[in-house]
Formats: sequence, structure tokens, C-alpha cells
Amino acid sequence: MSTFVIGYYALLLTASTAAAYFNKRQPFMMLFSLTLVSFIVGIIGGAGALRAIAFAAAALALAAMVSYAFREFLINIVGRELGKELRTAPLTAAFGMFVIFVYAIAGIFAPWIAPHGEAEVISSAFAPADANMLLGADQLGRDMFSRLVYGTRNSVGLALTATIAAFVMGAGAGLLAATKGGWFDNFMGRFADVIMSIPSLIFALLMLSIFGPSMPVIIIAVAIIYAPRVFRLTRAVAGNVVVMDYIEAAKLRGEGTGYLIRREILPNSTAPLIAEFGLEFCFVFLLVAGLSFLGLGIQPPTADWGSMVRENATLISFGEITPLIPAAAIALLTVAVNFVVDWMLHRSSGLKE
Repeated sequence: MSTFVIGYYALLLTASTAAAYFNKRQPFMMLFSLTLVSFIVGIIGGAGALRAIAFAAAALALAAMVSYAFREFLINIVGRELGKELRTAPLTAAFGMFVIFVYAIAGIFAPWIAPHGEAEVISSAFAPADANMLLGADQLGRDMFSRLVYGTRNSVGLALTATIAAFVMGAGAGLLAATKGGWFDNFMGRFADVIMSIPSLIFALLMLSIFGPSMPVIIIAVAIIYAPRVFRLTRAVAGNVVVMDYIEAAKLRGEGTGYLIRREILPNSTAPLIAEFGLEFCFVFLLVAGLSFLGLGIQPPTADWGSMVRENATLISFGEITPLIPAAAIALLTVAVNFVVDWMLHRSSGLKE
């Protein structure tokens, strides 16, 4: 039995005993369960499997520490009321906010962070990583790290713009339909049903095949696809607000539709709409990445994560993980946004821990 295995089990048993002694039930159950799982996995997979578990546990512990520190940092720089809300955020939500912050910094300051241009050829095709290229080169000899950083701006920026367009269209129509009611409400509801009945990927491929794969066409196509989803949620949320007494009082005062939407309905519908914005961003982000992977999204030589996976997919046959790096960047942002959205939905639901 190696020194690593002895030290690994000794550390787990010591931490489990300490948690039990200080009556920390949840840490004890987690640590002792990890000890039992490690014992079974160690018998089957040996020391290599235990090293993998130790690496995963260390990565989770590091993520938890970073999330806690980032949450405390936010609490200290924001106002008192917002700080109280942030203190109730779980570590998963704090981790999501940290990831979003890192992506935002990478996208905004991409020209200063990336050591090379996004289309600059600096080496041979599929050159290995070295001091000049942290992640190696792609199929044309361009720096993968630089293209990954620029891809943050392009991929996330396009998805965010398309989400905002879909949200403005859908939320605006939903608020107007809930306020006016009648034939306009019925017409918008049936129109949204028709759009939603068309498969999103097929609709996007049809639009891009007809008008060409340019960024304005992608934004318009995605906005048309996802605006009906936003419309239905906004209509449902606003429909519960327009029947309130203060809305009737505002109507009796002679207030117009614009005032009712801007001052009465929208402020009381903000929480679920913000959460819906995060969910819609995830859907749009994945759709845009899928279109780029199919060759109908952001066009070369512009860096984009979906196209980067397609361009370097042949490396998977040789055991290289290079194509998985932009795929992991897509997955990480999607999971991070969902962590934050889950916390916001929990807050808006009024449930207590």
C-alpha cells in the first residue's frame, strides 16, 4: 500500500472524526460517505482511482472557497439591503456569479488578455502547447487560448444580444396583451402558439439558409424563436397583477396603458422575469453554439466556441482534449447561469430554507 493511499484514508478518517466530535452532522455524513465510496472505488480501481477522487474533491473544495470569498467580496462592496440578500445566497449561486464575472472580464478585455489576435497564424497546424501557446494551436496554426478568449466576446455577446432582443419583443407583447386583453390578447396568444409549434433548430436553419449566416440574421431568427416563450410567461405573470385592486384604482384615475405597464405591472413582475431572462440566455447560448457547430453561426475567421469544437474535432481521434476546451467553456457558463437562476427563483417564490 502506497504512502498516498495511507495518507488519503488517514486524512478522510481524521476529518470525519473531527466533524462527528464537533456535532457537524452534514460535514460528517459527507466525509464519511466519501470514505466509504473511496474504499469501494479503491478496491476496484486502485490508487489511480483514489487520485482521481482526491483531485475532484480538491477541485470542489477550491471552488467552494473561491465562491465563499467572492460572495463576501460582493457583500462588502454593495449596499446594505443587497448585502443581506447576497448573504442568503448558497455557494452554488456565488460560484455562478463568480464564473459570470470571469467571463465578463474576459469578454470586455479580450484584446488585452489574449496574447495573439483571434485570426493570427503563429505556428503550424495542431502544434502542441508551449510557453508561447498555452493551449496549443488549431487546424490553421492559430493560438487556441487567444481564440478562446475572443470567443467569449463573440459567442456570449451574440447570445446576450439575441436574448435581449427576444426578451424585449416577448415581454413587451406579454405586458401589452395582459393590460389590454380582448381580441389583442387572443391574437397574440394564438400567434405565439404558431411560432412555438415550429422546431427551433429547423426554423433557425431555414432562416439562415434563406438570408445567409450573418450576425443580424442570427439575432433576428433567435429572437423570433424565443420571444413567444417569454410572451407566455410574461402574460401569465402580468395576468395575475392586472386583477389587483391597485390596478383598478389606477384605471379609475384615468391612467393610460403605458403608465400601468411602466409604474404598476412591471415593478411587480420583475423577479420572475429576471429569472426567465437567465433561462432564456442559456437556451439561446446553446442554440447559437449549435448553429456555429453546424457551420451556420458565426463565420470564420471570427472566433466562436461552437465552430472551434467543429474545427478541431479530428484531434479527439488522437486522444487530445483540445476540442473539449471550448465545449467545457460552453457547459461551465450554462451551469453557472442556472445556479444563479435557481437561487433567484427560490427567492421570488417566497420559500424559506
